[in-house]
Amino acid sequence: MSVLGDDVSLALTGITKRFGATLALDGVSMRVRRGTVHALLGENGAGKTTLMRIAFGLVTADDGQIDIAGAPRRITSAADAISAGVGMVHQHFTNVPAMTVAANVALGGRGAFDASVAAARVEEIGARTGLRLDPAARAEQLPVGGQQRLEIVKALARDARILILDEPTAVLAPSEADELLRWLRGYARAGNAVVLITHKLREALAITDDVTVLRRGRVVLSAGASTVTTSSLALAMLGQELVAAETREAVAPSGPVIAAARNVTVLDGRGATVVCDATFAVGAGELVGIAAVEGAGQRELLRALAARTPIARGELSLPLEIGFVPEDRHRDALVLDFSVAENVALKGAGRRRGRISWGGVRDHALSLVRDFDVRGTGAHASVRSLSGGNQQKLVLARELDGTPEMLVVENPTRGLDIRATQEVHARLRAVAAAGTAVVVYSSDLDEVLALATRVLVMHAGMVREVERDRDAVGRAMLGVDSLSAGSSP
Repeated sequence: MSVLGDDVSLALTGITKRFGATLALDGVSMRVRRGTVHALLGENGAGKTTLMRIAFGLVTADDGQIDIAGAPRRITSAADAISAGVGMVHQHFTNVPAMTVAANVALGGRGAFDASVAAARVEEIGARTGLRLDPAARAEQLPVGGQQRLEIVKALARDARILILDEPTAVLAPSEADELLRWLRGYARAGNAVVLITHKLREALAITDDVTVLRRGRVVLSAGASTVTTSSLALAMLGQELVAAETREAVAPSGPVIAAARNVTVLDGRGATVVCDATFAVGAGELVGIAAVEGAGQRELLRALAARTPIARGELSLPLEIGFVPEDRHRDALVLDFSVAENVALKGAGRRRGRISWGGVRDHALSLVRDFDVRGTGAHASVRSLSGGNQQKLVLARELDGTPEMLVVENPTRGLDIRATQEVHARLRAVAAAGTAVVVYSSDLDEVLALATRVLVMHAGMVREVERDRDAVGRAMLGVDSLSAGSSP
């Protein structure tokens, strides 16, 4: 019998890690029991992802020990971790865009690539978990939810017995998230172990057996999930009580119309109709929420509203100045190796003429950084060095610069902690109160209902307005009450 006990799948003891002068982890210890789901919580920058990247061999600890199944293991690479039965699903995707789903799943394996074998593996995992994917589809063709599913399938294909997931439900619709969480419970009950990094406290308490909370690189709470509450977890994470989220009252549009769609149809890259005869309007000062399950056409609709993609038919009236915050900030909003100032300069780059005054850009970037409380950076710093919350605040700062007439926002708090989420919500409410028309989509239905004064539901490419009631919106998202043949104005 190991000194750790036979029920411990993963043990991290005294893990310390510095990045230059920054102490990211300070003697962190954590035990993950076999047959359980273990939540790892903390603010952005608390050290959660760094700790799990050490467990997966992507980062080397300065001090400490890793034990797997009761035995010390030297994990210096992802290959070491995979061979020890550890899999990790990253928050930001590691798929090769031009490769098929099957090829991505097989990537890193041994021997010659056999497409039929890889495809069969994808289909088998999909049938068992509900995470179904087309083996022949290219990764770049998948919506964000599909890319997240591919990351999970890749880990499962390597027979992981310890599965680490970093915000796995951040881009999933409620029904998809519920299905994944049910599968994780079953996976753990089969004798495996799960570490779930999440900012959704209710989700953590609903599914997990144990919780560990980090704050500023140290463990501040380690307990059974049944002994804590969302309030005690928030207090441990933030060091202060959680401020109750504001709930918006439903109101009729009162300002002038800023954007109007009439019988708008949008096609995807393959020519298929993904938005069908949409008719609606958005007024100044409104905060309109879009609710939809993954693949219902909301991605294409939002990009049409942001003037990023053309419509195929119909009429779409848009203002000249539109801010756009896409859900994947790494892929679609920021150039990670550019500086903060260079990323600020990207706004309107296609319309500007003449030379750039970099001194002026840097001064302006510093002003935005101060106004939006983008922490831990200067104008020269690489955006890659910022935490996820600060990256998101930088994108918002850039897109709100100059107060655009309309702001289109997609999954605005994906992967953000409680404090950063509240800051982003406050910014969206403030800009709407100042007269900007705001359209926001979130895969988290509760976030849509908390933010929006009016809700549009998309199902199978069709759009209609639904009362701000969770059950009514949920049914409409699933098409249970059947959307009408047309759209509501």
